[in-house]
Amino acid sequence: MKVGFLHSLIRTEEKLLLEALERHPDAEVVMLDDRRLVFDLEHAPAVDVVLERCINHSRAMHGLRLFESAGIRCVNTADVATVCGDKILTSLALKDHGVPQPALRIAFTEESAIEAIEDVGYPAVLKPAVGSWGRLLSKVNDREAAESIVEHKTILGTYHHSIFYIQQYIEKHGRDIRSFVVGDECIAAIYRSSSHWITNTARGAEATGCPVTPAIADISLRAARAVGGGILAVDLFETPDGLLVNEVNYTMEFRNSITTTGVNIPERMVHYLLGP
Repeated sequence: MKVGFLHSLIRTEEKLLLEALERHPDAEVVMLDDRRLVFDLEHAPAVDVVLERCINHSRAMHGLRLFESAGIRCVNTADVATVCGDKILTSLALKDHGVPQPALRIAFTEESAIEAIEDVGYPAVLKPAVGSWGRLLSKVNDREAAESIVEHKTILGTYHHSIFYIQQYIEKHGRDIRSFVVGDECIAAIYRSSSHWITNTARGAEATGCPVTPAIADISLRAARAVGGGILAVDLFETPDGLLVNEVNYTMEFRNSITTTGVNIPERMVHYLLGP
C-alpha cells in the first residue's frame, strides 16, 4: 500500500509515525510536502491513502479535499478537518449529537460580544474560532477587561479576531484530560497539569498517565463520532456534574503521551491507517 504522508515540518510525531510505517513491510511511504505540492484538479499522486500531518489548518483542509476529489482515502477526512479546525463547527457538531460541553456564546460585533460575555458570566474565556496550541486565548475577569480585550480584537481586525467565540470558564484545579481516539476505541488518556489556567503541553503543561475510565471512553468516542470519526484527540474538563468536551483535535500531537500511558500511539495510528 502506498501511503501519502502529507506534512509540513517533520516534528517528533511525524518521525515516530514514519518509523512505525517503516516497520510495516506492506507500506510504501510517499512524502507529500504541503509547501511543494501543486494541484491541477486532473491528476493526483499515485497513492492509496493519505495520512494528514500538516501544521497549517487551511493547507490541511484544502489539501485533503483535493486528494479526496481524486478518489483517494484520507485520514482524517476533509470534513473532519473542516469541523475540528473551527471551534464553532465543532461546538455545533457536539450539540447536534448531545455531547456535553461548556456553555458558550458566539457574537459578531463588539457590542454583542460584551453582552454575550456578561450573559455567560465572569470569568469567561475568549477564543479564536480557528486556532491551536492555546494561542490567542483570553480569560476575561470583569467588565473592564472585556471591553479592553474586545476592543483590541476588533481593531486588530484579522480573520482570527473577526468572530467572538465566548466560552464559560471551567475551574480545572490545575489539570484537564486529553484522550486519544483511534477508530472505535479510546486507546489512551493523559492528565495535563499546570499552575497556569491554560493547560496545553505546548505551553509547558506536564503530561501524566490517566486511566481510561468508562466515562472517559464514552464521552471521547461520542465526541469523535460527532465530528466524523478517525484519529482524534479529545480535550476534557472534569466538573462536579461530569466530564465536558472542550475541543477535538484532528492532527493530534502525542510525543508526551507514549511513555506516560504505555501505549504505542503511532503504531495504533498506522494499524488503523493500513487496515486489518
